[in-house]
Amino acid sequence: MKMLKFAVPFLALTLLLTGCATYERRGLDAAQAGTLEKKSGLKNYSLTRETEDRILALDSDHVTARDVDEVLRCAPAPRLFCIHGGILPAKVNMISLTKFLVGMGYPEASIRNPSDGTWTFSCYEDADLLAGMVAWFYERDGLRPMLVGHSQGGMQVIKILDYLAGPSWSKLEVWNPISWKSEGRWQILDPLGGTNRPVVGLQLPFAAAMNAGGLGRLMPNQWAINLRLRTVPDTVEEFTGYYNGKDLLGGDMFGYGLMNLFHAKNSAKVRNVRLPSTDSHVETPAAEHLLKSQRIKDWIDHYQPVATPNQDVTLEFDADSRHLLFAADVWHSIKKHWVLELQRLIRARRAQTHER
Repeated sequence: MKMLKFAVPFLALTLLLTGCATYERRGLDAAQAGTLEKKSGLKNYSLTRETEDRILALDSDHVTARDVDEVLRCAPAPRLFCIHGGILPAKVNMISLTKFLVGMGYPEASIRNPSDGTWTFSCYEDADLLAGMVAWFYERDGLRPMLVGHSQGGMQVIKILDYLAGPSWSKLEVWNPISWKSEGRWQILDPLGGTNRPVVGLQLPFAAAMNAGGLGRLMPNQWAINLRLRTVPDTVEEFTGYYNGKDLLGGDMFGYGLMNLFHAKNSAKVRNVRLPSTDSHVETPAAEHLLKSQRIKDWIDHYQPVATPNQDVTLEFDADSRHLLFAADVWHSIKKHWVLELQRLIRARRAQTHER
């Protein structure tokens, strides 16, 4: 009864603000879309042999700011889908995260939507559509996209992975993010293998869900995923689930206990990270302020995840360091898989030409 007492005003507020957290997508006309498509993708970039060798020599678990500045900035990056929660503040704070990532060195062009320049995706956009878009980007870029979702956006991440993990007879349409239309096909040409493959079964390198669950489970658009929310399918190699105590909106049992822990259905590598209980549900993605302190940026640069982080972290800096643990941890994973995807692409292209 106590939860219902809180649930009613929460749902009323969410429904009131929902329209503010969505996008009106139109896409570009055929001529504009065609021009933009010709200027992007795998065929439009090339790396020198020296740059390729430097990328192959990188240690993906210890990527430094110098590596980013001197090596990775010369290379493309996987498309990053940042999916915000259901209300306007969640959208604003997820945009803050994207700008933090750009400030740390991730290419802006690999985050912003190519047709309208938006920084994020909405949790109310269809998960099967986003899954089809993931395949579109992989086919063109040769780098598998990554997913980061907050609140209902974290639930959307699991939905996308679930769609990709569908039975072999199921079909997912390839979705063009520039025209914002279906391409009327269910297969892509694998850019590394050179053979046609279905969208279903595509495995992504990394995904993360933050503060997903709690009262968010009561939203009608999330009912279908509720029983499978904590189960991570094999359509992602590495997954991180973030939660924090005292979180009624996005944490099960107020953000405490085993109900908040994600687990692998089979082979996915899953980590769970408990964020400080002082972090608020809505504000946690906000990280752009961390760029203002060089000392904080240096700490982030040297950050290494621990195997099972489950204690509140107290850090003192001479600047605003809110949400530091989440920002450092997710940036570590993103740059790690940026390197791994580039190494995968380089090795595949060299194998096709019989180079070493």
